[in-house]
Amino acid sequence: MPTTDTARSVPRPSLPVNSWAILGLLSFGTELSGYQLRQWAENILGYFHSVPAMSQIYTELQRLERHGYVRHRSVPVADAPVGTRNARAKRGYEITPEGREALAAWIRDVPVEYPTARNGAMLRVWLGAYADPERLRDIVSEHRDRSEEMRASAEASNRIAEHDYTRHRYATLVTSWAERRYAAERDLAEEVLSELDELLYTPGDADTEGSDDSREADGASASDPSRAEQRTNS
Repeated sequence: MPTTDTARSVPRPSLPVNSWAILGLLSFGTELSGYQLRQWAENILGYFHSVPAMSQIYTELQRLERHGYVRHRSVPVADAPVGTRNARAKRGYEITPEGREALAAWIRDVPVEYPTARNGAMLRVWLGAYADPERLRDIVSEHRDRSEEMRASAEASNRIAEHDYTRHRYATLVTSWAERRYAAERDLAEEVLSELDELLYTPGDADTEGSDDSREADGASASDPSRAEQRTNS
């Protein structure tokens, strides 16, 4: 195994973030097929990173294998007929020692990306002038409810991580982080609902409209003394 100085001096390929995410899934020490990687990604990765499609997973596995970070072996399908198992064999992928070194170097050397701010509910509320008030409330309410669903899902994943990943305490730390993150998003959405109600339903719009009419009438009176006299007599 190379020394730390040697490892630092070896040029590392520039890989997309999805490559490191998939390599990270394999780093837990279990040989996984592409389909299993997709399942693992849905169970944990989706709380803090986009879940890659199956086509993306296989593309990144091929890329990682070219760099020597991953290797595969053919695994016969258990329920296949004896004479056809080789034909129906699937590939099991595992991380290599070089892959572990590369993963450590990426964590150590590559700057952390800015947090993503993509939020469909916020985008729609930003354009709220084009929506009915009740539709805006429905959008924020739906975002609040989905945040609670994600929080509950993260809580369940955290319990699984505590049981199944006892040797990987950072996995439980991240699922706990995700649980708290979605709880905060849920509570923020509830606050925004109250602020939205104040914005939409606080009396004042009609008063503003009336004052505009009054100012218009005053302006007309100033240019027509007879109208001003009529208003005074009335």
